[in-house]
Amino acid sequence: MLDSIPVCLAGAGKVYPGGIFAVRDVSLTVAPGQTVALLGPNGAGKTTTIRLILGLAAPTTGVVRVFGRDPRDSAARVRIGTMMQIAEMPATLTVREHITLFSSYYPAPLGLAEVLRLAALEGLANRRAERLSGGQRQRLAFALAICGDPDLLVLDEPTANLDIESRAALWEQIRVLGARGKSILITTHHLEEADALADRIAFIARGAIVADGTPTEIKARAGTRELEAAYLTLTKPIAQEALS
Repeated sequence: MLDSIPVCLAGAGKVYPGGIFAVRDVSLTVAPGQTVALLGPNGAGKTTTIRLILGLAAPTTGVVRVFGRDPRDSAARVRIGTMMQIAEMPATLTVREHITLFSSYYPAPLGLAEVLRLAALEGLANRRAERLSGGQRQRLAFALAICGDPDLLVLDEPTANLDIESRAALWEQIRVLGARGKSILITTHHLEEADALADRIAFIARGAIVADGTPTEIKARAGTRELEAAYLTLTKPIAQEALS
């Protein structure tokens, strides 16, 4: 049964040297075909949670499984496409060469033309990475995340550095991938992005999940119609406790 669940964290915690808790007792699932947004202030534990899911860090406590496997297992990793907020790319490779290289890591990748279309990079296939604008580099990072036709997409701040028009276009492509049955986990500081794209939203603060539900459920719990107000209502007490 677990092998059908793209992401499952059960009581996951990560403690760094010196007894510093990055996350504690995090339980979070991403169901097949579901888009989940993970939101929280800087230092809340979002990045560590993503690292646990990607197998870049091992949990100190609890369990982390991707399609029922340890995230470090190659059989799990080949089913994941990742777009990190900070991504280094060889400057002299062209867009086409980047996508071709990354596609070779997967057993059944998408065709180059489809990847270029989905990432709005048509006409840029022969341009070197060093000649791309910030927004174009962001779209290339998205292309590299989707080129392997993964079952799970992990998108860390996917619309950073994008203008309004490019952001709207990427939102539409994320919706297209969700409609294809892809499971998607997004971290973002744009609350309207989470509200527009996510089936479920999880708020994390001080390394723990403090709210988890549909956008409608989250707003109802906070007694507000706006996600931003719900975010402040549900995370502010935790932040104040940390300062006390």
